[in-house]
Amino acid sequence: MENIQQKADYLQTGYLEQLATIAPGTAPKWGKMNPQQMIEHMSDYVRIASGRTPIQLVTEDAMVPRMQAFLESEKPFKENTPNVLMSDTPPPVRHADHAAALAELKDELAHFENAFKADPALTVMNPFFGALNYEQQVQLLHKHGTHHLRQFGIE
Repeated sequence: MENIQQKADYLQTGYLEQLATIAPGTAPKWGKMNPQQMIEHMSDYVRIASGRTPIQLVTEDAMVPRMQAFLESEKPFKENTPNVLMSDTPPPVRHADHAAALAELKDELAHFENAFKADPALTVMNPFFGALNYEQQVQLLHKHGTHHLRQFGIE
């Protein structure tokens, strides 16, 4: 894995800056979410990563090592990667605008960092990758976040 601290720093600053450059009406290259729905989706997954939203494993136990090997690689998620926890139709937005969704994501990322600073030995269940420590959660959030940036044309 690349430097986890660099990825963690990026998630707190550069990632949010890049998300802010996506115009609210931008059409995705794939998928059905608009930019605000994607940002709110990322907030949901940061809440899972911090343990704020507990969730059960949906991957078969025997597949977890393989899933974690992918996670620890630099291989990106494929376009239109299926998510069994999501409906075919994106949920309606929950915030008044794009800026409010970004503010929520910024707060969730800060909460994520604080949760692991308070308990460096913390592991949190991810529904697809199993119990993950801080470094693994950062790797996943980075991989997931850059996947959605590519969805809106940011490489």
